[in-house]
Amino acid sequence: MAWHWFLIGVHPEWARHPVVAVVYFVILLAAIGALVSIDSVFTVTGPAAFIQSFRLLPRWWAYGGVAATAGVLVSMRPEAGRSPGEMLFSFLIAALIASAIGLVIQTISDQNESRKVMIEQLRETSAKLAALAEENAGLQARLLTQAREAGVLGERQRMAREIHDTIAQGLTAIVTQIEAAEEAIDDTPAALARLDTVRTLARENLNEARRSVQALRPAPLAGSQLPAAVRDVADRWSETTGVTASLSVNGDARPLHAEVEITLLRVAQEALANVAKHASAGRVALTLSYMEDVVVLDVRDDGAGFVPGPPDISSHAPASEAGGFGLIAMRQRVTRLAGDFEIESAPGEGTGISATVPAIPADAVSGPSDQLRDAG
Repeated sequence: MAWHWFLIGVHPEWARHPVVAVVYFVILLAAIGALVSIDSVFTVTGPAAFIQSFRLLPRWWAYGGVAATAGVLVSMRPEAGRSPGEMLFSFLIAALIASAIGLVIQTISDQNESRKVMIEQLRETSAKLAALAEENAGLQARLLTQAREAGVLGERQRMAREIHDTIAQGLTAIVTQIEAAEEAIDDTPAALARLDTVRTLARENLNEARRSVQALRPAPLAGSQLPAAVRDVADRWSETTGVTASLSVNGDARPLHAEVEITLLRVAQEALANVAKHASAGRVALTLSYMEDVVVLDVRDDGAGFVPGPPDISSHAPASEAGGFGLIAMRQRVTRLAGDFEIESAPGEGTGISATVPAIPADAVSGPSDQLRDAG
């Protein structure tokens, strides 16, 4: 008891070393053997030694400790007249019983260690999950902020495009008509006709401004399909500028999603406005082609043309577009629907633009971006 108290009770960390554990167990067996040799009643210390064997010795050494303990208990008992066979039988019985008990003890100990490891892992996992939840909360807050900022930016860009495609173009046309009226001031009927055109343009653009703010369909599309709306825009433009603008439709015209039709209509309006401001053209041809998966709008004029510059990486647009918002706005509208926007021009050879967008049907519930994502 003193030896056990000194090494295991007072200094338990020493027994964790295998060599110290073996020395402790050898001395313990020597003390037990001496006691058993004095009186066989000390055999009751054997089970304690068996337990100590599995508690302190390494896994396979524990069975050696059991065998050594059984040998000491059998060989040191002070009983005369026992044959070697009886001693061997007693040794085997003691070793088997002790090994079975030890195996149970070892299994329980291993399970306890596994549970300790599992509990520690669960604590670590719980701590990681708590940290991850906190991080996700912060990330969600940042995402909400970014989404709000993106929504504000998107709305600003939409309003900028709508203002440019409606109010700005209308004001340009009004200024042109006023200048023409000033030149025809001596011709009262002509001046009145110009002023009447100014009044009509002002009213139309006021309505378009209200529709843009409310994100409604443009007036030309309110009660007709895209070809009729583009033809109406071309006819009005021809009346205002005096330049012939014709429209041809290829394929079977069909109702398309509102955003697709609005995009193509705005591209047609902006392209005609650019022709009036820069091209000095005598004729403009618009072509609307309905295909199976896409719709293509081509606008070509016989005007002065220009030299398209190299791409501007920052704006994803040709350098020639950097000076005006019109071409950039058209490109943004088309690429927003995952479409293609191309410009062909050369000095003295006129200009042609081509806008290709997906032919999303009018009965699609989700927006064009959703339709494209679903198709992918």
